[in-house]
Amino acid sequence: MADKPKLGIWHTTTLQAARDRQQSYPTTIIAGQKRPYDASLSHSSDRSEPSRGQARPQPRLPQRAPSGFLVSGGAPRLTASRVEYAEGAPVGALPSEYSQRQAFAATPTSTIDPLLSLSHPAYGLPSQLVANFAALGIRSIYPWQKQCLLGPGLLTGEKNLVYSAPTGGGKSLVADILMLKRVLESRDAKAILVLPYVALVQEKVRWLRNVVSNILRGDLGQKEQDDRRKLWARRADKDTIRVVGFFGGSKIKATWADFDIAVCTIEKANSLVNAAIEDCSISSLRAVILDECHMIDDGYRGYLLELMATKVLCLGQPVQIIGMSATLTNIELLKNWLQGHSYETHYRPVPIDEHLVYEGKIYAAGTTASLLKTVNQLDSRSQFSEPRVQPLRIIRPSDHKELKDAVRNAVVALANEAARAGYGVLVFSSSRAGCESDAILISRVMPMFAEVDPATQEKRLDLLGDLRSLSTGLDPKLEQTIPFGVAFHRKAGLTTEERELITSAYDRGVLKVCVATCSLAAGINLPARRVILHDARMGRDFVGPAMLRQMRGRAGRKGKDEVGETYLCCRQNDLEDVVDLMHADLPQISSCLISDQRRIRRALLEVIAIRLATSRESLDDYVSKTMLALSAEPDSIRQSIETGIDELRKMEFITRGDDGSFHATRLGKAVVASSLDPEDGLFVHNELKKALQAFVMDGEMHVLYNFTPVHDMGGGTVNWRVFWNEMQQLDDSGLRVMHFLGLKPVTVNKMLHGGTLSESTSEEKEVARRYHRFYLALQLRDLCNEMPIHRVAQKYDVPRGSVQTLAQTCQGFAAGMIKFCETMGWGAMAAALDHFSDRLRAGARSDLLALAKITFVKSRTARIFWDNGFKTIAAVANADPKELLPLLMQAQPNKVRLGAKDEEKYREKLLAKAKIIADSANRLWQIEMQQELDDE
Repeated sequence: MADKPKLGIWHTTTLQAARDRQQSYPTTIIAGQKRPYDASLSHSSDRSEPSRGQARPQPRLPQRAPSGFLVSGGAPRLTASRVEYAEGAPVGALPSEYSQRQAFAATPTSTIDPLLSLSHPAYGLPSQLVANFAALGIRSIYPWQKQCLLGPGLLTGEKNLVYSAPTGGGKSLVADILMLKRVLESRDAKAILVLPYVALVQEKVRWLRNVVSNILRGDLGQKEQDDRRKLWARRADKDTIRVVGFFGGSKIKATWADFDIAVCTIEKANSLVNAAIEDCSISSLRAVILDECHMIDDGYRGYLLELMATKVLCLGQPVQIIGMSATLTNIELLKNWLQGHSYETHYRPVPIDEHLVYEGKIYAAGTTASLLKTVNQLDSRSQFSEPRVQPLRIIRPSDHKELKDAVRNAVVALANEAARAGYGVLVFSSSRAGCESDAILISRVMPMFAEVDPATQEKRLDLLGDLRSLSTGLDPKLEQTIPFGVAFHRKAGLTTEERELITSAYDRGVLKVCVATCSLAAGINLPARRVILHDARMGRDFVGPAMLRQMRGRAGRKGKDEVGETYLCCRQNDLEDVVDLMHADLPQISSCLISDQRRIRRALLEVIAIRLATSRESLDDYVSKTMLALSAEPDSIRQSIETGIDELRKMEFITRGDDGSFHATRLGKAVVASSLDPEDGLFVHNELKKALQAFVMDGEMHVLYNFTPVHDMGGGTVNWRVFWNEMQQLDDSGLRVMHFLGLKPVTVNKMLHGGTLSESTSEEKEVARRYHRFYLALQLRDLCNEMPIHRVAQKYDVPRGSVQTLAQTCQGFAAGMIKFCETMGWGAMAAALDHFSDRLRAGARSDLLALAKITFVKSRTARIFWDNGFKTIAAVANADPKELLPLLMQAQPNKVRLGAKDEEKYREKLLAKAKIIADSANRLWQIEMQQELDDE
């Protein structure tokens, strides 16, 4: 048989790359890298790898880990299908649209171009900031970043900026530099950075705190900085840069005075700007960063980005607005709206090789033209006379019944190949159930636990132990997969703590394969050498072009991989739709302010309530500065404004004075203060007004009902069987609340037996909303009474991640309800709600609220402390950590018998935790004593 042609370097497989690693070119430290390279994760040279066409050895029987974890989960082992080179495979392929590196031998360095060094005087950055970037792995920037930063008026803050760069291209660094320059210009300067998801906010806060470490505010001069550093201890609160995260459920209240850089979700950023305009503290704002700004046309929440940015444009003060995205097409629209400079690049430091996997064959999908040609010739209905396009490689069919499906077999084989070669793999599945099943199947073909090096074994067992020690306990499916280096990541199915442990372990190389839903693509920065799409769906529907770009863009780890790989696995029936999707251009963004009349109503109410615009002329001027003014007909805009004003007056949110100016009523101000849509605000007002007449105070259900968000929580439908059972167990107080709300047992019984709630009229929709809110309030009741999240999830038949999201969202909503009552002048109601807000945050009864303030002391731990005599913060503060150790062991769920060595290690970890708890209690106790002295 003739020798197979050698593939081009940019279509080198992970297996071949692992063999040729000694010849690979070195990678340099790069800009925008947020995770330092860990030398301990270097791939060992003695890794066993099968040759081409050679079957892998049959794995040994399941074995038990030393600590007592059943590492096989009891499932029989499988053998992954071989991935072989195809006969007549083409030599190389056209470059990917992302692969700019293919056209250049190397990226220029700062020795060739001095402007690629952040220490260059052109950027005017303090030496401490440059040193901090270097410590985080950023010693030079890319040419495109240099060109972008040196755009007209950007470094001086005179011009706004909109720019687009691929995922992984280092776009965040440009915004970070410009934002920090604005904050460092004066001691009272502030900036707001807006991100779409809570996980991104939390990650960005950690990153920025490292970036600004030891940097003093309001000073770019080195000499003055050195002199002021001597006063560090006395003036740290004034001189350091404070980075604070604001998101739903966070313990931080949105106060303008307590931060220099606010990292916010979209909703929190809009609320923060409203409050600052109203109390006239907005004058210190110097920069606003809009990350993922393509979301501005998101119908559910993106319009709030447009509202917030438009308010900033109307301020008449120098505020630099910076918008960035990886998926912008009509960037000129945003440029014209923000009246700034624009920049576009397609550069990626790590090129991506893209593939289509169809019927067990892997085809290069480097460009649109070659992709369409490939698919046309693959189509059995095609009558082309030219030869069929040859695949690059072939995935052999499997003999296992679990892997008979060609797509599933391809996913498992490709994940197994890359992971065994030592690379990280991300697999995107279309559903939550698909995540779990893919993870379990992949784990069954991975190397046995005993075949893994001892250091990795230890880290995986530590991960299992950390997951087991959480209040939710260890998920049984994760217990099956983690010993083999595989885990799944689902927002609804896992809690925040579980997801953080999994992503950290994957990032450190402890886990090799992470199976996730599409939400991970945009929700967290977690790249991989190989990205595999089980299909191109989210649920039953195909993902959009932007989401597909986000998923593929996760391929390639700078500093660890020379290339990224994507494999989209496609079924025969989906082939045409998948081709259309991969061929589709990214959609152009547009304003969605008047696509739903409710949005323009909120826009008008907000600016009237904060007195940014009160006359008809000023309202027209405000709307003229929105993106809507550049993308809609003037007549339709004018009509929408007229209709919106009339409806706000009918809803009694605004009035018109004799001079023609508009004023927000107390109700209108309450709606804006609580960050509600006008329609939701009207519903809340009616509910609370009725509660004032007959508030049920001899129980907790009425308070918890008013804490339950009025918008859809995405927690699934009501389980009427559970609703009925819980209703049967309600005490007299709970039944009175149901009666007061108009919730009828006969209706619940009807729904239990297959009935439906009619929602054809607005009144019927409100009734249906009350039933749904009450069902969620039942879950909140259990959480506030110390039932663990996973028990609540089991009881109400919902994912535990959804239960945690409900609890976190309710904390933010509760704060809004308290503001609503305070603005309406309902002080007694606000006080009652405020007390339960603390219980909701602690997830505990009233007697544990003080203990729950201690670090690591959740409701379960607090109850065990209380029951064992540690009933106050002072008692915990004065305890020896060794006294707390047995209590912490008692608080751990799902006990497991451990060997002597592992038992000792487990106790050491808990003892370290006990010391942190004691230190935290000491700090809180000192604050209490100081307050007592002040009161005297």
